[in-house]
Amino acid sequence: MNWILDTLGTSVGKKLLMAISGLCFIGFLAAHLAGNLTIYGGADAFNRYADHLHSLGPLLTVAEWGLLSFALLHVITGLWLSWQNWRARPVRYAVKHSAGGRTIGSRSMPYSGVLILFFVIFHLMNFHFVDKSQTTIFQIVSTAFSDPLYVVLYVAAMAVAALHVSHSLWSAFQTLGANHPKYMPLVMLASLGFAVIVGLGFGFLPIYISLMA
Repeated sequence: MNWILDTLGTSVGKKLLMAISGLCFIGFLAAHLAGNLTIYGGADAFNRYADHLHSLGPLLTVAEWGLLSFALLHVITGLWLSWQNWRARPVRYAVKHSAGGRTIGSRSMPYSGVLILFFVIFHLMNFHFVDKSQTTIFQIVSTAFSDPLYVVLYVAAMAVAALHVSHSLWSAFQTLGANHPKYMPLVMLASLGFAVIVGLGFGFLPIYISLMA
């Protein structure tokens, strides 16, 4: 147990923790998107999907709190690593160049991570921790996305999530040792493709619902 704590106390250990928690969250995104696509089947299909999730009872509660804990751990660890990197080179260059393969996704990771965490909390408060005794989840979603401001907020949040995923997915594989020059370009391409799926898949849902409402 001590060696685990000692490892997590190092920068390498924290990066491993970031990679594992990030992959867990990416897996959740994929599963959540697959479930949300049932909304294209209509109110009954989406409500059946929601009822199936809630029928899991304690398992769903454990999964939800586990994911939220992973998200908090991921963001806090990421901010700590970013602060350590900033402290290690306090003198900033007057002119910044996009050298070393740095992208918008990699440079914005700390900021996009915090924004995503806030959005997840906001999302849970509006869709999960609400009274469903007199209504259905489809009605709750339809009412929420009848507000154009919420649609814009949701689409913008999905764009931020896609930007975050575009770097985090391949970076996680790299951290875990899958950094072969032959396969890494394919992994990076797959990461970009998954980011596009996340952005378009989640981002179009509120637009579709608002048009159907």
